[in-house]
Amino acid sequence: MQIRKLGPFTVGAIGLGCMNLSHAYGPPVSADQAARVIGAAIEAGVDHFDTATLYGFGANEELVGRLLKPYQAKITLASKCGMEGRPDAQGVYRKIIDARPSTLARQCEQSLRRLGTDAIDLYYLHRYDRNVPIEDSVGALGDLVRKGLVRSIGVSEVSAPILLRAHREFPISAVQTEYSLWTRNAEIAVLAAAREIGASFVAFSPLARAFLTGALTDVSTLHAADIRRAMPRFAPDAYAANLKLLIPFRALAQQAGCTPAQLALAWLLAKDDGILPIAGTTSVEHLRENLAAADLALPPDIAATADALINEQTVTGARYNAQGETEVDTETLAPA
Repeated sequence: MQIRKLGPFTVGAIGLGCMNLSHAYGPPVSADQAARVIGAAIEAGVDHFDTATLYGFGANEELVGRLLKPYQAKITLASKCGMEGRPDAQGVYRKIIDARPSTLARQCEQSLRRLGTDAIDLYYLHRYDRNVPIEDSVGALGDLVRKGLVRSIGVSEVSAPILLRAHREFPISAVQTEYSLWTRNAEIAVLAAAREIGASFVAFSPLARAFLTGALTDVSTLHAADIRRAMPRFAPDAYAANLKLLIPFRALAQQAGCTPAQLALAWLLAKDDGILPIAGTTSVEHLRENLAAADLALPPDIAATADALINEQTVTGARYNAQGETEVDTETLAPA
């Protein structure tokens, strides 16, 4: 696998996003299946793993920390703070954005314990808290670096102006934002801002939450707790329209001699050598399929055709619903 810079680290071009194992798309996978996926990733040479305080409300960090503990010296482990689950009066966990310095210090202490490590390689502010100046939140993360509890810091889902303000407070090593053929918000300004400050760009959901794999053809099969059920692009009528894009996309992948998922990942890698996709999966087979994209030499004409075929002008539906839009601070591209 080709290698790329992730802040001060050197890692494989494609990392593993671990959220899927515990969070967001239905019930967590079994401990045995999680071990198979993580084990296969290690065997394949993956050395960039990404988790967060929010995922599984701590369970994902515990899982990842336990499975990766024997390999910590050989990998780059990233986690995130500033967003967590808190129980309401009925004991139901609700997602909360809280990036006050005291909260971030507490969450870091908890993450270190769950991950079973003395220092987190890359620690992101998961979301910008509009109630807290970004300088205060990032300053608190900088304090964690100075204390040796964190080796480098990043920010997630922020606009270019907020990124630049954050970097002026403390050096930002990485920016993490959703980026794929069908989510192009990063192209407005934040990709350029990341290049300007020398930060790596970590692309989450590079396969468009399974759309670009071509495997999800019926959204009615999604679990009742799957977060995609609340996303406009996955509403039945919108998704039916989006599925029409997959017909020529599959043909293009066949022309390139790869799978649709590999085409989507190779397109991202060809965009910029500062981009590092983290593709999540619960399947060893899909993991290996995804990783093979790092060795795919994508012809420029294939990349250009993919670019023109699937983008926010051809996709039906917004990225998030109204509530979801309030939780991110990225520049907005209106869909067609």
